[in-house]
Amino acid sequence: MKLAQLNIADARFETDEPQMHGFTSRIDAINALADRAPGFVWRMVDDGPEDGALSLRMEGHGPMTLVNMSVWESVEALYGFVYQTAHAKVMRGKADWFTPTIDTHMVLWWVEDGHIPNLDEAKAKLDRIRVKGPTPDAFSFTVPFDETGIPITPPMGRKDCA
Repeated sequence: MKLAQLNIADARFETDEPQMHGFTSRIDAINALADRAPGFVWRMVDDGPEDGALSLRMEGHGPMTLVNMSVWESVEALYGFVYQTAHAKVMRGKADWFTPTIDTHMVLWWVEDGHIPNLDEAKAKLDRIRVKGPTPDAFSFTVPFDETGIPITPPMGRKDCA
């Protein structure tokens, strides 16, 4: 089993506006860092003419909602990338680029080895956690589950997350 993740964020400005430069100018480097991170398996990109990291959109969300989806070996591997690399430093500026979210904006779920999730699947998982809260089918770093559906210790503060 592998860990899939979806993260969405509503941009304050169009991605080509100067106010987004602090984010957009670093996206390629952060994605390259993810691609080399321990435990990384796959990330969704758009094969269209625009930058694949900035052009993905999800049905049911507005045109300013940016989408990030990837697959990892484990909760710990994803957590290590998100919070213990340059990614964390960049995201300290998120309030400058993204509107605050009232609703859940991230979801984790287990997928079979070799399965590549799609946006419809990810949207269903996001809707599930928004309605039911964390369950073995759709969860978060705060309330994670292992591949068998058993709750596990959240990775926050663990020194072995890398």
